[in-house]
This record gives sequence, structure tokens and C-alpha cells, in this order.
Amino acid sequence: MSFAGAGARLFMPQVYDLSEDARLASALARQAGQLLLTARNLTTLTDKSLGALGDAVGQQFLSHSLSALRPDDAVLSEEAADDATRLTHSRVWIIDPLDGTREFSEGRDDWAVHVALCIDGHPTIGAVALPDLGVVLDTAHPPPMPHAPDGLKILVSRSRPPEVASRAAELLGAELVGMGSAGAKVMGVVRGQAHAYVHAGGQYEWDSAAPVAVALAAGFHVSRLDGTPMTYNQQDTYLPDLVVCRPELKDRLMAAVG
Repeated sequence: MSFAGAGARLFMPQVYDLSEDARLASALARQAGQLLLTARNLTTLTDKSLGALGDAVGQQFLSHSLSALRPDDAVLSEEAADDATRLTHSRVWIIDPLDGTREFSEGRDDWAVHVALCIDGHPTIGAVALPDLGVVLDTAHPPPMPHAPDGLKILVSRSRPPEVASRAAELLGAELVGMGSAGAKVMGVVRGQAHAYVHAGGQYEWDSAAPVAVALAAGFHVSRLDGTPMTYNQQDTYLPDLVVCRPELKDRLMAAVG
């Protein structure tokens, strides 16, 4: 269930214009990405220590910004203790201050910053920054559907490609392409680098909320492996599977992963 008990009273915050929320999400993702780039360039830390620094820098900026700018809203973050009072809120910001900590610490470009606003469990607003690429994709200005790349490509985790994706690729005659963070992979589909992203196992709400919001706004199919919608602000934040694909591939891909 999305909220704390069938008769629970939802906390009703100040009413904000959704277009302002969308612009805020985009600005925060961009600024957090810039801070992370600066922190990485200025430090001599490496490996896990660099990743921990990035997590802390992103979390401090985003949490303080949302506290100041949207004080009535709840926040769910990978880098902060979960506060169960979020279950009584209609508006919940779900953030991943640094999605792809390993990629960030290795100097790769396939990491991201996620900022999403979920309203009554629906990923309504989202922004995903790809700082090393100088790119922010958001629901404020949904990107147009790109041309499909040559050859059917499915993005998967570069370290743990799921078996379901391998089976689907074999059935469809597709190439599996490994990439880093979940945000980078979903945006890879949105940007036309691949036809689909298939994931199973090991993700939480903050890994997908912002990328899913952007993909939906851009017209892509998004669902869980069983075809059900992605729903957020649940008591259990574990959300382990995800399919994002071009709309013309939906029926074939969902049949292949089913």
C-alpha cells in the first residue's frame, strides 16, 4: 500500500505549481552535478573514499535545498535514514544524490544525479543530470523521441547483467550493451543509444523514480517485468525490476521477458 493505513490522513502541503516543481527538479539536479564534478576535480581521494565524498556532497546539497524550498514535502533519499512519516504525504521527493558511485569514483561518465517528485505514488516530475556529459534531461522539457539506433540494442548492468535480459536478447536477436548507473541506462534509451533497458534485482525507489518520470514524459514504455506500473512511496522501498523501451518494441519485448 502506498500510505500508512487505510484511514490515515494525508498531510496536505502548500500548493505549488507543477511547472515550478519541474524547473526546480532540473535546477537541483544540474547544480548537484556541478558540485560533484568540482568535488572530484579538487580532491586527491580515490576509489571508495571518493565515492563516499560524492554521496555526501550530493546529499547535503539536495537535502538542504529541498528543506529550504519545499519544507512541507517529504523526502526519500538513498543517502539518508528513511522517515516513515513520508507515507502520510501526498508529495514526496525521491532523490539519488549520486547514482553510479562506482562509475563516479572511476572517472567514468555513466553516472547520474536523480531528482524526482512523486505525487500519490506516481512519478510526476523528474530530472536526471549526466554531469560528465553536460546533459540534464527532465520533465520540464521532455526530450523528443529520437531515431532508433541501428541494430537492436538492450542496455544492461555492466557488472550484473540479468538472465532475463540475456534470454530476451536471444529471442529478439538483440545485442546486450553494458552501462553504469540506472539513470545513465534509462537516459541512454531516451537519448537514442539503445532500444531498451531491462533490469532485474537490486534496485530501490531512488534508483528509478527520476529516470522513469523522464522516460514516461518522453513517450517511452515503462513498467515492471510483469507489465505493472512503477509505483513509488511504498513502505518497502525495494523495487527490483524495470523495463524501459521504445513504444514500437513494447509488445515484442514484454513477451520476451514474460
